[in-house]
Amino acid sequence: MLDHLSIQCADLDRSKAFYDTVLATIGGRRVMDFGDVVGYGTDFPDFWIGPAQTGAGFRESHIAFLAPSRDAVDAFQQVAVALGMELLHKARVWPEYHPGYYGAFVRDPDGNNVEAVHHTWER
Repeated sequence: MLDHLSIQCADLDRSKAFYDTVLATIGGRRVMDFGDVVGYGTDFPDFWIGPAQTGAGFRESHIAFLAPSRDAVDAFQQVAVALGMELLHKARVWPEYHPGYYGAFVRDPDGNNVEAVHHTWER
């Protein structure tokens, strides 16, 4: 249903370094630089970051990125922590969501709750 999502960042260079690194672990990459905003995706930009321009203060967002495997979720967590990001929830199965939901949650440089998730659907 979503085509793309964009967030504003207080320190764009720090956020670029974070997303360049963590999204690579799940198959994402920087696919477009458009002025002072950056688009990430696989084939086309579906996640964008840019400088903070509107509003006052901070309102946390939750952003979940689909990972191709559980190993990719683990790699996402490992590189985020290596970058000094806060680990909110260690990678594990979350059976309260569904039996094959495997996710890890970290804070991005702006304090957003960013997740990598892999779904194994049992039939």
